[in-house]
Amino acid sequence: MQTRTNYYKELSADYSKPGLVPKELGDKLLEDAEKYISFREENLPDITPEYTLAQIEQENKEWWPTHCEALRRGRGDILAGEYATNLVYLCSDGPFFGRAAGTEREANWWAIIAQPNVSMTWPFVMFHGEVVYFEWNCLDEETNETIAKGNVTWLRRGHRGACYLKCEQLTFYRDVFAPSTWLKLIRR
Repeated sequence: MQTRTNYYKELSADYSKPGLVPKELGDKLLEDAEKYISFREENLPDITPEYTLAQIEQENKEWWPTHCEALRRGRGDILAGEYATNLVYLCSDGPFFGRAAGTEREANWWAIIAQPNVSMTWPFVMFHGEVVYFEWNCLDEETNETIAKGNVTWLRRGHRGACYLKCEQLTFYRDVFAPSTWLKLIRR
């Protein structure tokens, strides 16, 4: 039998279940997210001896908790900023091409998963070079039901390249479009 793995043991914060990240750490992670977005270049940087897959993987591990915190807090401005200019986003509602092409549709998803009294979790995340794979789910804190879940593969060329390919399977069990009151909670 394979040994169980804590996918967060080498990361700065654990988002595998609700309640593990103190607000102060979350605040710092949002600051880090804004810093990482400022490193993004307009053109995808080459992988070279000076910008290696090992460095890219390390940057992706630094970035991951910032992404989780941005989603939990409904920071659509940060989430949209995580994409490369020429993003290819493949999902059931797509495909979307370009940084802004899918964000209006995604704003509904972000509002649903960041709605009050819902906790988003990422039970596991795996990294390999520029590949980031994760599964997520959203739990209603009042009814304990799963309201949405999915799995995602990102190709993210570290802080300089951002996410240039996103493939996502997402399932919403209720609330397919967010009401306007929830959309107002998403910072754009």
